[in-house]
Amino acid sequence: MSEPPGTKRSVMLRAVRLAHGEGLPLPSYHSKVAAGLDIVAAVPETKPLELAPGTRALVPTGFALELPEGYEAQLRPRSGLALKHGLTLLNSPGTIDADYRGEVMVLLINLGTDTFRVCRGDRIAQLVVAPVTHVEVECIETLEPTQRGQGGFGSTG
Repeated sequence: MSEPPGTKRSVMLRAVRLAHGEGLPLPSYHSKVAAGLDIVAAVPETKPLELAPGTRALVPTGFALELPEGYEAQLRPRSGLALKHGLTLLNSPGTIDADYRGEVMVLLINLGTDTFRVCRGDRIAQLVVAPVTHVEVECIETLEPTQRGQGGFGSTG
């Protein structure tokens, strides 16, 4: 039986605030139906991160998390930073597995034309929690044919 539209399923995401994340908010939703939790930078107050055009940096978030088995967390860019400043995540989406217990780090890259300053508490990424499906891989001789076949990278228009 499917769930009625608008029904929310809740999954417990446990987080530990690390010493350098003291005073910063843990990941949180900024609207009632948001898919992603906003994540902030835990860089030192006195030492913002200067990200020159074309450079990348691993930005600390000041927390570690514990996902339930069967779930992953995906780090994704914030659309406003991408549009206004050319800032995105180099490995997007970044995957955090349920058995990882280290600090969540965000791999930012500046694809813009100006240096971007990351300050303590700036919202720098989104975290989306999603179920994981494991598959069994079976080696076969040929694949079932389809109308599309081997066409890729723009082959469907």
